[in-house]
Formats: sequence, structure tokens, C-alpha cells
Amino acid sequence: MLVRDAMSTVVLTIGPTHTLRQAAALMAARKVGAAIVHDPDAGGIGILTERDILISVGQGQDPDTERAHAHTTTDVVFATPAWTLEEAASAMAHGGFRHLIVLEDDQPAGVVSVRDIIRCWAPARQQVPA
Repeated sequence: MLVRDAMSTVVLTIGPTHTLRQAAALMAARKVGAAIVHDPDAGGIGILTERDILISVGQGQDPDTERAHAHTTTDVVFATPAWTLEEAASAMAHGGFRHLIVLEDDQPAGVVSVRDIIRCWAPARQQVPA
């Protein structure tokens, strides 16, 4: 199975000046665990995850004043729709992250998460009782 079969095409894109509260509200409304941060001034595409927001709040930072750019991962591993789910899972395990931005023609086409991969693998891995 390929990344294109598992990825979510509901892509939330925010700007670098969104506050963490704004990002969290948008992520919650769209029911996604990550937002793509588009910042052409800082090199292009990064990712802000629910974990990044939790770390900031846990450190006592104010989600109404903290900006996405300060918490965005910019050293991103990108997948393509043609990757296998095994390749995506391996990249996530190796890098210690739970979301991959999927690029097609150098543009975000989707996001694949650990949950997406499990959703695809779980039915295939279950044994049907005889």
C-alpha cells in the first residue's frame, strides 16, 4: 500500500505569525494533529504539531503570544505519494516523529500520520477466525 492510499488530503496551512492558540483552534476544528506552516521568508514549508503546542504550554509559554514560527520544525522529511507505507513508517520511526508532509510537484498534497498508517494496516493484519 502506498502513502497516497493513506494520506489525508485535508491539509491545514497556516502562516508563521499565527499564535499557538489560533493554530490549536484550527487544528481542533479540522480534526488534524499537524499544520503545515508556509513561511517563504524562512525557507518555505515547515510543520507545527500538537506535540509542539503541548511542549510550549507545558513550559509555561503563553499560547496567545507565542507564534507558530518559533515552534515550527523546518528540518522536515517529506514523503511522496508513491512511497510505500513501510517507507513512511521507517522514516517516522527513524526520525522520531508522527507526521509526514506529502509533496507532489513540490507542493503539499497531504499529510500522512502514524494513525493513518495504522488505520490501513490494522484490517490487513487481522486474522479472520476459521
